[in-house]
Amino acid sequence: MKQVQQNDRVSISCTGKLEDGTTFHDSNESEPLVITIGSHELPPTLEQALLGMSPGEQKRVKIEPDEGYGPRRKDLLQTLDRSTLGSTMTPQIGMVLSLKVEKDGQDHQVPATIVEINNDTIVVDYNHPLAGHNLFYDISVISIEKEPQ
Repeated sequence: MKQVQQNDRVSISCTGKLEDGTTFHDSNESEPLVITIGSHELPPTLEQALLGMSPGEQKRVKIEPDEGYGPRRKDLLQTLDRSTLGSTMTPQIGMVLSLKVEKDGQDHQVPATIVEINNDTIVVDYNHPLAGHNLFYDISVISIEKEPQ
């Protein structure tokens, strides 16, 4: 039976969950995730877990924050004047804003989540929503396509 090897193109179903069971990613057999092993499309632990698997085989893999989206960083929280949102926007906790940030002399639009609302200020979080979390992936190999020699 075929087994996943380095450089193989592999179709997988993959469900990503947090420790509390919240699903953050779901690709099933009808819409599989297609990746090439060794191309760094997935975290290394996930690619490593796929090596040696055969079609139909399933595994659960845990990804630590350092290999996933990193630890939560307090320096990525920022307090802004509420007036920066303008008078027409009503901020809500969990709302994701697209904010302009200057880095290396260039402006970039980046997502930031509102985590606190006060009378005159809001606190936004620039951390990725999955930062600081252990991630659990249930993976299943659907098919393996050998890379041409």
